[in-house]
Amino acid sequence: MSHPVNRDVHLPHLRLSAQVWGDSDTPPLLALHGWLDNAWSFARLAPILAGRRQVIALELPGHGHSDHLPPGAQYYFVDYVRTVLLAIDVLGLQRFDLMGHSLGAGIASLVAAAKPERIEKLLLIEGLGPIADDGHHTLRHFRDAMASSATGRSLRAFPTIDMAISARTMASGLPADQARPIVERGLRKTEHGFHWRSDARVNRTSSIRLAEEQVRALLRGVESPTALLLARPDTPYLPGARMRERAACVGNIAVTHMDGGHHLHLEHPLAVADWANAHMDGRTD
Repeated sequence: MSHPVNRDVHLPHLRLSAQVWGDSDTPPLLALHGWLDNAWSFARLAPILAGRRQVIALELPGHGHSDHLPPGAQYYFVDYVRTVLLAIDVLGLQRFDLMGHSLGAGIASLVAAAKPERIEKLLLIEGLGPIADDGHHTLRHFRDAMASSATGRSLRAFPTIDMAISARTMASGLPADQARPIVERGLRKTEHGFHWRSDARVNRTSSIRLAEEQVRALLRGVESPTALLLARPDTPYLPGARMRERAACVGNIAVTHMDGGHHLHLEHPLAVADWANAHMDGRTD
């Protein structure tokens, strides 16, 4: 596994961290990771793509080595979108390919809707738009969010990295070999052991979510040629019917299914690289 170069991205209100694979002379590919992941979610995929693209894996606020939001602030989906839009200006990315996984795919979808002139090709792994609200649980989610506090997750200490990997595996079902790169980058060492770097507030329930019709209206604003890669069988919170309905809102989209789990890019990096390169090169099956 080739090692990336670290790059800090200084925004007016916080510092983001990015891991960069590949040569700056090649076209840029910005990659956005999933919830509670970090840039090393792409540690197996990025080195394969780096021969033809400069892969910039940006870490979202509260994740990886990026800054946490200040006290009293909350993590809202639309604010992630705004943060990425600020970051692409600082990075000097005028027109580029954009990839996202899970939460990162949802963010990437709305970045493409907000700035269609900036996105060359859009590549989405296990996500198309944010998790929406159908109205049935709005009040409960709102009350839970208003009553909740940070979970304390970041305060937990592990004596060894392997124990932290085991905890991630038990919580997410991600196999240990696939979890290792994410966990290793997502830990900080103190005299008391290894602690999660991620901000505990990232775990809080969102008080307000977009309605499904609002999500679909935003997806209709995606103009870039788009490729959506979904796991087979369906991930429970990405039901096939809903994904098909959302995909129908995107004018130019190719949907592909691949046997595997939610982190397809860690499980099948070669196959996912083939899928990504074919889309970025404009090749179709």
